[in-house]
Amino acid sequence: MTKEEILRNYSPLALAYLGDGVYELYVRAYVLGQGNCQSQKLHKKAQAFVSCGAQERFLERLMPLLAADEQEVVRRGRNAKTHSKPRSAAYGTYHAATGFEALWGYLYLAEETQRLEELFAVIAESGAEA
Repeated sequence: MTKEEILRNYSPLALAYLGDGVYELYVRAYVLGQGNCQSQKLHKKAQAFVSCGAQERFLERLMPLLAADEQEVVRRGRNAKTHSKPRSAAYGTYHAATGFEALWGYLYLAEETQRLEELFAVIAESGAEA
């Protein structure tokens, strides 16, 4: 499927839905790669990467590195009208995280595995506490 077909056929919220799972998989693999430990410790380490606040910070770090089409996906995701209220984040943070997740879904559907790995390397380099 071409990138244009992806944008035409999937809403930004559908891309974010998929992207949430794709990003979670990258995070879990990264955290596990840091060393084997109890599952609750792995979960706590992963949470530092997947919270809305963390995703917003990572998005700010990635934005200058994104191509025009990638920035457009983020913008569409950020501006999407959601029907749920964020539980533990401000609306702006929640919408930024939705844009971040839409990007991951978009790149996954476009089979841009190398690009996903490049972006995650930037995230891992900046760390969960960035």
